[in-house]
Amino acid sequence: MRAVARYGAAAAIGPLLAGTLAAAPAAGTPANAESRGTAIAARRAAAAGVGFGSCPASERLPSSVACGTVEVPLDYAEPDGRRISLTVSRIRATGEPGQYQGAFVYNPGGPGASSMYFPLAGGLPEWKRIARAYDLVGYAPRGVGRSAPLSCQDPSTYLKAPTQAPVHPSPAEKRERIAAAKAYAAGCARLTGPALRHYTSLNNARDLDVLRAALGQPRLTFMGASYGTYFGALYATLFPSHVRRMVFDSAVDPSREKIWYRSNLAQSLAFEGRWADFRAWAARHDGTFGLGGTPEAVAESYERARLRLAAKPAGGVVGPGQLQSAFLGTAYYDDYWAPRAKALSEYLRGNEEPLIAQAAPRPESAKGAENANAVYTAVECNDAPWPTDFAVWDRDNTELARRAPFETWDNVWTNLPCAYWTGPRQRPLEVRTKRGALPPVLILAAERDAATPYAGAKELARRLKGAVLITERDAGTHGVGGGPNGCVNAHLENYLLRGQTPVRRASCAPHPEPDPVSLDRSAAQPRLPHTV
Repeated sequence: MRAVARYGAAAAIGPLLAGTLAAAPAAGTPANAESRGTAIAARRAAAAGVGFGSCPASERLPSSVACGTVEVPLDYAEPDGRRISLTVSRIRATGEPGQYQGAFVYNPGGPGASSMYFPLAGGLPEWKRIARAYDLVGYAPRGVGRSAPLSCQDPSTYLKAPTQAPVHPSPAEKRERIAAAKAYAAGCARLTGPALRHYTSLNNARDLDVLRAALGQPRLTFMGASYGTYFGALYATLFPSHVRRMVFDSAVDPSREKIWYRSNLAQSLAFEGRWADFRAWAARHDGTFGLGGTPEAVAESYERARLRLAAKPAGGVVGPGQLQSAFLGTAYYDDYWAPRAKALSEYLRGNEEPLIAQAAPRPESAKGAENANAVYTAVECNDAPWPTDFAVWDRDNTELARRAPFETWDNVWTNLPCAYWTGPRQRPLEVRTKRGALPPVLILAAERDAATPYAGAKELARRLKGAVLITERDAGTHGVGGGPNGCVNAHLENYLLRGQTPVRRASCAPHPEPDPVSLDRSAAQPRLPHTV
């Protein structure tokens, strides 16, 4: 499911011989129409380059960032057919010419997230040395923002509030959600038409190779977070000889059988563990928040707020659904813990304002939120088969909700349109590389990450031969690169700047837990957003 949007954790190459590498598939991969189409598109992009200039006002980027576009085929099997433009952003490397190592491309996940903001990361302390060596490049994947944008419903109706969020929905509530999922899937098909089937993870990987060529890079330096690790793994499988350096931050389990239905089941279970972490922390700081001295007491405080909001939404717009969305953030990022606990505490004492400020939908974000959800839905529904009988979803998630009630059904409703999707479904690619085919790549993971459970990082390391796994022990923030853990950041810098990794794997002690007293400081450390 999609993550909560936030700012959370995130030797020179030779002459840049643009276009000298054809987009050849990995050994053993059929030389099909799509791989030939990728090669054609990459050659065209290498010749055209990216005409960087001023960014449109709609991007809301400072003048220090340059913007451009790259053309890619809508359908790689027909490279001479319809083409779409992907928006790209860049800030040039700030170091001396001898430090320069080329372009560094970043994707924050989703599906449905843009990294057009990414060049600004060079101004953050954790990224300054990397920014001296690399051009920092962001882009909006197909469907996102101005890159052939997708939509499945009127944005003005997307952030409807207040809403309910029953932990154990009734049969009537399930029927209502089924009808909504069918309508949403139909809206995606109606508003996009036959082009909808081309919004896939495999095409995101092919687009990445075209972007590489357009940037004049013989080999790609890339960091993907969350969902970005999945199509990054597809890229490594399809184009291993095109990889220079790759970082996989908070890795999706790429196993065919997990994409995407079972991945979401595993995610819902992991969210329960991370929700427990937050409650245990709040209980340890009962003197500050007054939510209860045990995790169970904190859960009772949350339930009291949920029931009160069901009867009378805060500010007329924050109901149980908005409360749930706000507190889902605590399962992603522990720097949400203090502000959310404070808002819950204030609400139960009669002050609604902090909760409204943190949980109320923002009308100005409706268009972007609807677009991101449309891309998320299209990509995940197109990528793989899903159960088409609601009885399967009902059976699996009713059982799961007995053990993991916090997020299970909310996750179901996010993904249920895939049960009623029209058009062909792909069979997921087998992610795997042979030893020696891929340069060393770096995998970063937090042991208690809920959005991308840690088992996925271990599975990815097993499949990409020569990958090195860096683990932040006993921590659960989603997206650890460029965050508060100096040990993780040292491994990241050592790899990106010098190409060096530990021999096999390494671990880092957890970053400190949030300080409940320094609420302003802990509320929003400026780091890179990650979504899945």
